[in-house]
Amino acid sequence: MKEHEEFQAVSQFFKILSDPTRLKILMFLKEGERNVSSISDTLAMEQSAVSHQLRLLRDNRLVKARRDGKAMLYSLDDQHVLDVLEQTFRHVLHQ
Repeated sequence: MKEHEEFQAVSQFFKILSDPTRLKILMFLKEGERNVSSISDTLAMEQSAVSHQLRLLRDNRLVKARRDGKAMLYSLDDQHVLDVLEQTFRHVLHQ
């Protein structure tokens, strides 16, 4: 990847993380796989709004999905996502 492309990719990653709703979804998923209904109930959001956010997170490889019968289960794409989130929260909360 060329340097410019790397900066673009990192910038896009942080743009996706900049939305509080997406952050809440990611932090909820750190507990394990969840379906859209579970996420929407926990965040008190419409399922369509949660699905939209999950699509953005999935398109940017922050979450992955797998089918379980008729349901789609979402989880963090890999440990790096959680590492970045935890480090960021530690930094922000550090006084």
